[in-house]
Amino acid sequence: MTTAIRPLTERPAWKALEAHFKTVRELHLRNLFADDPKRGERMAVEALGLYLDYSKNRITDETLKLLLQLAEQSGLRSRIDAMFLGEKINITEKRAVLHVALRAPRGASIVVDGENVVPQVHAVLDKMTDFSNRVRIGAWKGHTGKRIRNVVNIGIGGSDLGPVMAYEALKHYSDRDMTFRFVSNVDGTDFAEAVRDLDPSETLFIVSSKTFTTLETMTNAHTARDWSLAGLGNDQTSVAKHFVAVSTNAPDVTKFGIDTANMFEFWDWVGGRYSMDSAIGLSTMLAIGPDNFSSMLAGFHQMDEHFRSTPFERNLPVLMGLLAVWYNDFFGAQTVGVFPYEQYLKRFPAYLQQLTMESNGKHVTLDGTAVTYQTGPIYWGEPGTNGQHSFYQLIHQGTKLIPCDFIAFGQPLNPLGRHHDMLLANVFAQAEALAFGKTAEEVRAEGTPDWLVPHRVFEGDRPSSTILVERLTPEALGKLVALYEHSVFTQGAIWSIDSFDQWGVELGKVLAQRIVPELESVEPPKLGHDNSTNNLILRYRKLKENAK
Repeated sequence: MTTAIRPLTERPAWKALEAHFKTVRELHLRNLFADDPKRGERMAVEALGLYLDYSKNRITDETLKLLLQLAEQSGLRSRIDAMFLGEKINITEKRAVLHVALRAPRGASIVVDGENVVPQVHAVLDKMTDFSNRVRIGAWKGHTGKRIRNVVNIGIGGSDLGPVMAYEALKHYSDRDMTFRFVSNVDGTDFAEAVRDLDPSETLFIVSSKTFTTLETMTNAHTARDWSLAGLGNDQTSVAKHFVAVSTNAPDVTKFGIDTANMFEFWDWVGGRYSMDSAIGLSTMLAIGPDNFSSMLAGFHQMDEHFRSTPFERNLPVLMGLLAVWYNDFFGAQTVGVFPYEQYLKRFPAYLQQLTMESNGKHVTLDGTAVTYQTGPIYWGEPGTNGQHSFYQLIHQGTKLIPCDFIAFGQPLNPLGRHHDMLLANVFAQAEALAFGKTAEEVRAEGTPDWLVPHRVFEGDRPSSTILVERLTPEALGKLVALYEHSVFTQGAIWSIDSFDQWGVELGKVLAQRIVPELESVEPPKLGHDNSTNNLILRYRKLKENAK
C-alpha cells in the first residue's frame, strides 16, 4: 500500500474511542435496552440470508460511529480494494492474497503479475470435477479393479483443518457409501487409527502439500505408501491408482509414484488457512459432489462481494471485525468464544483457531515496528449445547470478559420432534442470560436465603452476537467461512499488521529438523541445546533404548 496511514494510536478515531470508552464502560446492557426499547431490532443487519444481531454488545450508537471512523482512518477500504485487485499485500512474502479468486465465477478477471488467474482456477476446478465424478460413479478403479470406497486426506494445518471441517459440516450432503478419514498428526496413532479398518484395494489417499516436502505430511504419506503397497502385493505400479496429489512439485510427485495427470495445483497467492475452496478441498468435492461444491463456492463469492461493496455500517464482516477490535483493545478481552448450535459444525471453532490466530497473531506492524497494543485474540469454542454443561459457568459468573458469537439455524437438517425448538431456545436463552443476568433482588424474590444470594447472582453485561441462518447448506457454509475470513482481514487492517504470513510457525519446524537426527542416531549425539532440551533428548533416547 502506498497511502500513508497514521500509527493506530495516533488516529483521531482511536483517541476518541479511548475517551469514549471511559464514559461507556460502566453502562450495563440492562440500561441500554431499557433506554432503547427497539435496540434489538435496530442493532441488527441482514444480508445474504444471514441475520446478525449485535444489539447485546456493550456499545452505543456513538461507539459504532467511532469504530466506523477508525475503519476509514485505517485505510480499510483501500486495503480491500488492493486485495481484490491482486496487489501484493502480503508484504513479507511479496505475494498477492487472492483466496477470493478461488470462488470467482467463470469469466471474471483478477490479475496477478499481468495474468488473469481466474481461468487457471477454473481449469483446476474442472479437473477436480472430472476426477470426482469418476471416483464417485466407480469409473476410477483401484489396482485390483475394485472401486474406491475409502478416501484418506493427508495434510496438516490448512491442508487438514479446512477439509475436515467442511466434511463434518456438510456430512448431511455426502455420499454415505464412501468413508472419509483425515490424517494430520505425525503421531503414528493418527495414521494407524485412520486405516485400521480399511481395505487397501478400495482406498484412495490424497496427499496435500504444496511443496511435497512438509515434514509431517510426507512422513504420513510415505507410511501410507508402505501400508498400501503391503496390501497390494508390493506392486509399485499400484501407487498411481491409490494416490493423488495436491501440490506444485511435479518432480517429487512423480518420484513418489503418482501420475502428474492426477496432481491438482494451487498457487502461492493462497495461504493454507484460506485454501479449503481450492484443490485442497478435493476430499470435500469427493464427499459432497461437484454441484454442492460449486454451491459452496457461490456462497463464498456472495460474501466476498458483500464485503467488497457494502457500506461499512451494513457490512457483516466489517461490523464483526470492529467489535473484535473494541473488546480486544479497549476492554482487554483476550478471547472470543464461538459457539455453533449445530452439531455438524463441531469442527468449525477449531478451523477458526488457525484462520484467526495464524493470521493476526503478530507483534510488529507492516513497517516492522513493534505494536504497542493488543493484536489477535484467542478464538475457541465448542458446539452447543455441550458447552453449557462445562465452560459456560466461567463465562456467566467468572472474572474473565469473553465476547461470544452464537451461530444458529432456523431449520434443522435432521428434524426430530422437539429437538430443534429446544436447541434454539438454548441459543436465545444463553445470549439473554449473558446480557441481562439476574440481580440480587431477583434472587431474593425467589425465596433464596441471604447467605446463598451472592452465589446465585448473575452480573450479566456479558456481550454476545447472534448469527441466525435459515439452514446449513453448502452455500451457507461458504458464506460463514468467508464472513470470518473478512472479519479477520478487517481486524488486521485496523492493527496495520500482515494477516497473510505465518513466520511464527517456522522456528519450531527448523529446530525439529535439527533434533530428529539427534534422536535417531546410533551413536550418542553431541548436543548443543540448552540444558533442559539436552536433558530431555537424553531421557528420550534412554526410554527408546529401554523399549528394545
